[in-house]
Amino acid sequence: MTTSSPTNENPGASSSSSSSSSSVDVETLRRDRILSSKLYFDVPLRMVPLIYSSSYDIAFLCIEKLHPFDSSKWGRICQFLIKDGVLERSRIVEPLEASNDDLLVVHSESYLSSLKSSYKVAIIIEVPPVALLPNCLVQQKVLYPFCKQVWGTILAAKLAKERGWAINVGRGFHHCCAYKRGGFCVYADISLCIIFAFTRLNISRVMIIDLDAHQGNGHEMDFGNDSRVYILDMYNPDIYPFDFKARTYIDQSVQVQSGTPTQVYLEELDKALEVAGNNFNPELVVYNAGTDILDGDPLGQLKVSPNGVASRDEKVFRFAKKKNIPLVMLTSGGYMKSSAKVIADSLMNLSVKRLIDLASPPLGT
Repeated sequence: MTTSSPTNENPGASSSSSSSSSSVDVETLRRDRILSSKLYFDVPLRMVPLIYSSSYDIAFLCIEKLHPFDSSKWGRICQFLIKDGVLERSRIVEPLEASNDDLLVVHSESYLSSLKSSYKVAIIIEVPPVALLPNCLVQQKVLYPFCKQVWGTILAAKLAKERGWAINVGRGFHHCCAYKRGGFCVYADISLCIIFAFTRLNISRVMIIDLDAHQGNGHEMDFGNDSRVYILDMYNPDIYPFDFKARTYIDQSVQVQSGTPTQVYLEELDKALEVAGNNFNPELVVYNAGTDILDGDPLGQLKVSPNGVASRDEKVFRFAKKKNIPLVMLTSGGYMKSSAKVIADSLMNLSVKRLIDLASPPLGT
C-alpha cells in the first residue's frame, strides 16, 4: 500500500501534473479546515469519556419506525447505564456543533449539496416516505442527528488519546466513503475521525477493527491505498453490501457465514486479533462494535448471544489495553430493540472488569 488520504473525488479519476498540483491544494485546504475546527475542545477531567447528545435520537411522525434500525437506541443505552447507577448524566460529554467545513474535510461540496434532495436522502436511509418531506425537515430531523453523531466520533479520538479510551454512544457510518453513501450511512465519520487524528493528534498509524456484521466498505474505499491504516474486518459475506472492490482493500478479512454461533465467532476473533497484533503496531484503534451480530438480528444473520457480544467487546478492549493503545468505540449497526440493553450490559461488564471506568471521577476533580 502507498500512503495517501481520502479525497473528495472518486479515486479512480485520471491523474496529470495539473491534478497533482490540485491534490496539493486540496491537502492544504483540508489541513487548514482541520486546524481551524472547533470540534476538538478541552473536556474537564470530571467528565467521563463517553459521548452522547439527545440530538442523536431520531423521532419524527413515527417515520423512523419504517426502518428496522432502532433510532432511539443511543438514548436508551445511556438510560440503562444511569438507571443502574453506573453513569451520572451530568458527566456525559456532549459534542459541539460543527461547521460545513468540518464535513468538507472528507466530503465534497457537490456531495453535501446532493443531500438537499429529500429523495436522495430517502434512498440512503432506506425510508421511502422521507422523499416526500420538505428538505428543511429532513435536514433538521434526520441529517442533523447524523451530523451530531459524526462530531462525537471525531471528538472521541482526542478523548481516547488523553484518557486511553473513549466511547461514542453513536455511530460508525461504515458504508459511507468520501464520495459514495448507502446502507443508512450518510457521512463518513470513521474517515473523518482518522483524518482529524492524523493532523491534530500527531498519530501516524491507525487500526480499524470492524466487527459489525456487515462489511465496512466505506472506510475500506477511503483508506485502501493508505499504509497508515490497517483494516481488520470480520463480516458476513452473505449480506449487504457485496462490495467486492472494497474487499480487495481489507488488510485482514475474516468472513463469518450466516448462522455462525457464539463460540465459533469468538474463536475466530481471538485468532484475528492475534494476527492483527503481529502485523501492525497502531497508535490508535477505532473499534466499530455493531450489535447486528446478535442471534435474531434480521439483517446480520449471525447467532451470537448477548453474553457473546460482551465477550467480544472485552476481547477488543483487552487487546488495546495490553498494547497500551488508545481505543475509540462506536456502536454502529444493530436492528433489534434489545440492542440498547445488550450494549449497556457490555459497557457495564467493561467497567466491572476495569477496562473502562464510568463511575469514579479522577482524583482532584
